[in-house]
Amino acid sequence: MVTNDQRRRQLAREKFARQQQRRESARHKARRRNAVIAASVAAVLALSGVALATDAFKGDGKKDTDAAASPSPSPSVKDPCAKPAEGKVKELSYKKEPELSIDKSAKYAMELDTTCGKIGIDLKADAAPHTVNSFNFLVNKGYLDHTKCHRLTTEGIYVLQCGDPKGTGTGGPGYTIPDENLKDKSLKGNIYPAGTVAMANQYNAQEGKGRNTGGSQFFLVYQDSQLPPDYTPFGTISESGMKVLKKIAGAGAAAPDPTTGNTAPNATAVINKATVRKS
Repeated sequence: MVTNDQRRRQLAREKFARQQQRRESARHKARRRNAVIAASVAAVLALSGVALATDAFKGDGKKDTDAAASPSPSPSVKDPCAKPAEGKVKELSYKKEPELSIDKSAKYAMELDTTCGKIGIDLKADAAPHTVNSFNFLVNKGYLDHTKCHRLTTEGIYVLQCGDPKGTGTGGPGYTIPDENLKDKSLKGNIYPAGTVAMANQYNAQEGKGRNTGGSQFFLVYQDSQLPPDYTPFGTISESGMKVLKKIAGAGAAAPDPTTGNTAPNATAVINKATVRKS
């Protein structure tokens, strides 16, 4: 005959077993969710694996999708931005990263004068010197002028991606720069907070491959986004710049392009002129 004490112990063991089962189930769901997030990040932020394997930064000899071939803005969405300024994207490519010439102790700021308004960015020269030095070099060459921001994401992560002269997600300056500042104090709980500017790259967390593959593409976070700390945070958007960014995001994104997979912003988001200044 089972005593009351034995029965209580049995019930306690069963309760503990159920708790362990629920915890294991929760851990399994978390791992699956993180895998989905990682896959999403790779699809949204990274250059294509084929492009990297064929040295797309220097040109792989294949016919690229023309920037103008991206999806047209939805006719039902009013474009909040102006027409792009006259001019063409410069075809520039370099064999190696520029020599480090910035003053890491100084303050630098980048301004993107876009068709939608000006986006000011305070740059983190001390924490991400290679990244800031690269943009200082490229911007002074006119590399970003007349380039379109080719991708807007509106689910899961909330970013506008720019910096590709091809407008397809496969372009770059011909060289790569190292990952930096991945332990920035602003990155807490795998969250890139709204206002962050960070580098896109080719890193695949599941395979542990693709470090130090940043080029010229970067993303601007318009709403807190859950991302692993694998993307160099190198700047913070000004308050007025955030208003411009949210205006672009508010117009939504087009359907994925069948060739590139990009979800282009409905807004005509083009960088007419970019500048970097030292203060």
